[in-house]
Amino acid sequence: MAVMQKRNVSTVLRELLDRDRISPTELHRRTGVPQSTLSRILSGKIVDPSDKHISRIAEYFRVSTDHLRGRAAMGAGRDDGRDPMHSELKDISLWDDDTPVNDDEVSIPFLREVELAAGSGRFVIEESEKASLRFGKRSLRHNGVQFDQAKCVTVRGNSMLPVLRDGATVGVNAGKSGIGDIVDGDLYAINHNGQLRVKQLYRLPSGIRLRSFNRDEHPDEDYSFQDIQDEQISILGHVFWWGMYAR
Repeated sequence: MAVMQKRNVSTVLRELLDRDRISPTELHRRTGVPQSTLSRILSGKIVDPSDKHISRIAEYFRVSTDHLRGRAAMGAGRDDGRDPMHSELKDISLWDDDTPVNDDEVSIPFLREVELAAGSGRFVIEESEKASLRFGKRSLRHNGVQFDQAKCVTVRGNSMLPVLRDGATVGVNAGKSGIGDIVDGDLYAINHNGQLRVKQLYRLPSGIRLRSFNRDEHPDEDYSFQDIQDEQISILGHVFWWGMYAR
């Protein structure tokens, strides 16, 4: 009797890398998952990767998290319980500004750049009085986000391709806005002297590093603690969710 080979995340990830003909190094560049983590997954040293890393890899390869973990066949739907980055897409309903917010929902405001004076070229970051996005309270709790600390930001430009396209929306946890809150390689929304930016952040002994996924066109930016003060750089919060339309 033939014995079926057990599929696990290491096996599936190798298949996906071979399918798309990319290296683990390139996957790191495109997803932000640390190379050391990818190496340990491929070698079998990590048998149950975190949902955060699994979500990013699954998003890039356009497969479900269950498929990536070896629990489902290619093309199976996303695992609603194990893919918090996309859980908001599970039940889509029509609503407008006049539709009451349900008891299990919360309306999250967008942050936007506002010019201080016409033609001044100086901007500040403020909450929009009109634009908002509805999130399920359960999803926010699952990600450890206080309702009043959740904000939304629109990604602009091509610096975060191919993961985040121009116009993508990210959910931000403003409760994690200190340098001490930085998890190397995670995404954060940043106020750079009035400019809204979304970048990977890394802590350095002398300051911080801002990294784009599209490093060919947008090289790393290192800022000392003095630079952070001089250029008025502040962390708005940790990105806990993102979404965008297919094109």
